[in-house]
Amino acid sequence: MTYRIAYVDQAERARRAMSSEVREAFDRAMASTIGKDPYGQGSSPAGTKDEPDRRLATVYDSFVCYYVAKGPRAVTAVKIVRR
Repeated sequence: MTYRIAYVDQAERARRAMSSEVREAFDRAMASTIGKDPYGQGSSPAGTKDEPDRRLATVYDSFVCYYVAKGPRAVTAVKIVRR
């Protein structure tokens, strides 16, 4: 099952600040990890037990905070922090 990946403005700005080579590798890593299994890939819950769809993961040397939508099968990254 594949999830569509979207970025809110703040996350998109962080993504665009990456060099083109890093951004391309980051995008591939997002698609092959969180885009395929947003609850796996070493991710952890970032919200309360009532909010299991808010997640944190490390993807290609970046910390990514994201929400998982089950209905339309989408992942929305809300924050990206490069290490």
